[in-house]
Amino acid sequence: MDTHEIQIHTEYIKLQDLLKFAGAVETGGDAKGIIQEGRVTVNGDVCTMRGKKLRPGDRAAIDGETELVVR
Repeated sequence: MDTHEIQIHTEYIKLQDLLKFAGAVETGGDAKGIIQEGRVTVNGDVCTMRGKKLRPGDRAAIDGETELVVR
C-alpha cells in the first residue's frame, strides 16, 4: 500500500477535500463517486460521508491501495 502524509494547517479537512488536495482525484465529482461507491475507508471503516471531518492522525484509504495520513 502506498502511504502519503498530507500536512494540513487547519483543525480538520473534509474527506472529499482531502482526496482532491492529495491529488487522488481530479474533481469533487470524482471524489463523490468513489466515496458513495464505498471504495474509501477512514481509520479502517468504510465511509460514505463526503463531509467526514478528518483530523491529524486520521487515515483514509482508497481501494486498499493508497493511504492518506493526515498530519
